[in-house]
Amino acid sequence: MSVIEIEGEEYLTAAEAAGLLEVKVSTLYAYASRGHIRSFRQGRTRERLYRRADVEGMRELAVGPVTLVTLPRAEDWIPYT
Repeated sequence: MSVIEIEGEEYLTAAEAAGLLEVKVSTLYAYASRGHIRSFRQGRTRERLYRRADVEGMRELAVGPVTLVTLPRAEDWIPYT
């Protein structure tokens, strides 16, 4: 992985960002087209870059904290007729 740094911010290529999110590159493009993550054009090429902080933030949202919920038994809240 090559480090791309622009104005003190670290950027990832589409392949690197998709790898970090554990999704296909096409899924990453879909996220960007729907506004879930921003992409930036690299110079005059068609290649897009993704801010590392944005990708890591999105990854945290995807993983998130795990909350276990214990549901009551149906017999305890559904009246028997």
